[in-house]
Amino acid sequence: MYDAIVIGLGGMGSATLFHLARSGCKALGVERFGIPHAFGSSHGSTRIIRLAYSEGSHYVPLLREAYRNWRELERVSRRSILHVTGGLDIGPEDSWTILGSKRSCLRHGLEFKELEAEQVNRRYPGYRLPPSLRALYQPDAGYLLSEVAVASHVDAALDLGAEVIQGTRALGWARQAGSLRVDTEAGRFLAKRLVLATGPWVGQLAPVLRQYCRPERQVMLWTSPVVAAAYAPRRFPVFNMESPRGRFYGYPDHRGEGFKIGKYHHLREQVDDPDAMVHTCDADDERVLRDGLDEYFPQASGPTRRMAACTFTNTPDRDFILDRHPEEPDVFVAAGFSGHGFKFCSAVGRIMADLCLSRSNALDTSRFELRPDRIKRFERLASE
Repeated sequence: MYDAIVIGLGGMGSATLFHLARSGCKALGVERFGIPHAFGSSHGSTRIIRLAYSEGSHYVPLLREAYRNWRELERVSRRSILHVTGGLDIGPEDSWTILGSKRSCLRHGLEFKELEAEQVNRRYPGYRLPPSLRALYQPDAGYLLSEVAVASHVDAALDLGAEVIQGTRALGWARQAGSLRVDTEAGRFLAKRLVLATGPWVGQLAPVLRQYCRPERQVMLWTSPVVAAAYAPRRFPVFNMESPRGRFYGYPDHRGEGFKIGKYHHLREQVDDPDAMVHTCDADDERVLRDGLDEYFPQASGPTRRMAACTFTNTPDRDFILDRHPEEPDVFVAAGFSGHGFKFCSAVGRIMADLCLSRSNALDTSRFELRPDRIKRFERLASE
């Protein structure tokens, strides 16, 4: 009998397992693939973290908690995970990106600086922004080493007494004599509580959520910059860009891996079955990313080093789901991170552990609950 079982040990599940183990729980983590793996949402080497949050100022307190927890994980694991480069939110003056980022900074007293395109290009030679765009610079932004973070959370949980089974698929769960039975390919396990952190597979273990958590294929591209020095971390801030060619995001060249760029909602390839997701990449994928690369970062437009596909799991309102299962009070769900969740993993792990253990949390997570008004909002957005 375990106090808690966590199914899925990607970004969110690994952090949840760590915080449960740190609380003294007898905890088991079950992972279908390896730790880490390249089939979900936590691979591809790096993920952006930023405080100037255009997606909503309500995320800033959660981000502050995430920063603190990432630094604590670095201390515990003795690994470097969070790299601060500064960050640029880029877009037209009246764009959702600029207005949202500025609103978050003003509401929470964050340090920031507004820059014209010419100032960005002069200060950071790796950029070539047209005059129609401007930027908001926030010095605390940077990137996380996502796969290192997942492995560090799991290793730290193991050191605290947690157990882990990987390469084993969870087949289902059910209520059994006052506890929860989890059926896996490796056998059956019992627990008082269960956490589902299975990313795009959440609908398989919580069918009631399938209609609200839609998997979408994304692609990342790494290139060998033509002018390598312009894309070193000390000279190139991470970016989140709203442009006439779409919404792009990108990173400096981390330790010689290459300049990295992605485009939100890439080819808008939603799938019903995450196991049917295509993980290989082709010329059409590269073309989508080269479009933004050639236009705004021409000195990075050298040979392709590699491409990789990952998965967004989108909710209709693009906010997360952090709550009890709608039909089972001892089952908890972390899902629907909609392409912007990884930076929050260290905080979400703590939130899920607190939920699982019925502990209070100073953070306001009511926006992420599955209240009736939110379900109605989901249904309205899905019909539009």
